[in-house]
Amino acid sequence: MRHYYTADQIREAEAPLLASLPDGALMRRAANGLAVAIARELVLRTGGVSGRRICAVVGSGDNGGDALWAATFLCRRGAGSAAILLNPDRTHRKALAAFIAAGGRVVESIPAGTALVIDGVVGISGSGPLRPNAAEVFAAVHEAGVPVVAVDIPSGMDVQTGVTEGPHVRAALTVTFGGLKPVHALGECGHVELVDIGLQLPASDMVSFDAADVAARWPVPGPTDDKYTQGVTGILAGSATYPGAAVLCTGAAVAATSGMVRYAGSAGQQVLSQWPEVIAAPNASASGRVQAWAVGPGLGTDDTGAAALWFALDSGLPVVVDADGLTILAAHPDLVDGREAATVLTPHAGEFARLAGSPPGDDRVGATRRLADRLGVTVLLKGNVTVIAEPGGPVYLNPAGQSWAATAGSGDVLTGVIGALLAAGLPAGEAAAAGAFVHARAANLAASDPGPHPAPTSASRILAHVRTALASL
Repeated sequence: MRHYYTADQIREAEAPLLASLPDGALMRRAANGLAVAIARELVLRTGGVSGRRICAVVGSGDNGGDALWAATFLCRRGAGSAAILLNPDRTHRKALAAFIAAGGRVVESIPAGTALVIDGVVGISGSGPLRPNAAEVFAAVHEAGVPVVAVDIPSGMDVQTGVTEGPHVRAALTVTFGGLKPVHALGECGHVELVDIGLQLPASDMVSFDAADVAARWPVPGPTDDKYTQGVTGILAGSATYPGAAVLCTGAAVAATSGMVRYAGSAGQQVLSQWPEVIAAPNASASGRVQAWAVGPGLGTDDTGAAALWFALDSGLPVVVDADGLTILAAHPDLVDGREAATVLTPHAGEFARLAGSPPGDDRVGATRRLADRLGVTVLLKGNVTVIAEPGGPVYLNPAGQSWAATAGSGDVLTGVIGALLAAGLPAGEAAAAGAFVHARAANLAASDPGPHPAPTSASRILAHVRTALASL
């Protein structure tokens, strides 16, 4: 599990180390890790370090010092090292002296033949876009196609939100120290590498699952399980207008290894034609016993849809609500007042705005937290980085890496997967986070199948790869 920390938490953890170590030792420790990562990147891209040309773009303060020390270490390994000093009067003096003593050169622009640029402009204390002189340098770097390794965060990117408001660095690799920051999940940081510098950090309330975390939580039948003990998922989805939503949502619950799936609604014939193992009923009251409800995709917002949503929320069972269910809920938020059973809402940005009264804005984590706290439910805000907030609890981030899941009907699949996990007994936040992880992986697998080159995908193809995604955990 990956934990994310604020800049203040990192600085607080650094303080005792800075007090106990000789002056500059912690910076050199970080810079050594940075130099190792850069050397690895050079080997991957060019086949070696010696004889390769690198250039550090150096700002004031410790971030620039890290970049200069790393360039110094690489210079000692035979790389041709240059540095552009954006603010010469405030350059880290000891790092600059070591750099020049090792044979590094101070230059005015990126030298011809440079294989890699180090972004040491600003670190986690910086804010706002690149200043004009730095923006000019990195515009030329981008135009030349030279890869950039960012120190701690890509300069010009907000450390807490990953938002950019103007010129910023586009990094192929970001090397950070001690602990990950929210930007490393929320922003475009390229590949992120974490260097251990000895910080003692507590568990964070902002985390993301990796494959091992999902595999450890995903329900697997034991020797004494039967179809009922593995989780019975109820699906309230689809309508005469949108029967496909029922097919997708129900199929996802089947693929996510529910012991049994019960469908209730008007699309029973279409559902059974695709998933004959499903038990179908015309309405929720006739569906039989379930352990969680997935409600909303293609349901419609008329009285029938509202009645289905009310039935699910009044059942006292875990519920995941999506699509039309969210539209109804936005008009009647009192339906979730005082709910004690696990409740997960899965809005995209437009649905979020209807529920919250305003769009999520730049601070998607803060906005999702506020809505979860206000409604007293778990909120999953869809996006390239899915944000999941539990009321008064942790936040889960799920970077998809690509946007293959951004296709019609994809949310119906996610709803079915989360419903199956709730039926199996997973807590709301973990069910949403694990479901989002597998859904994103299935979308990426669908895009690369059958060939090596990504191709446009669809919700049906994502559904078809849910089991493959599970097998790859």
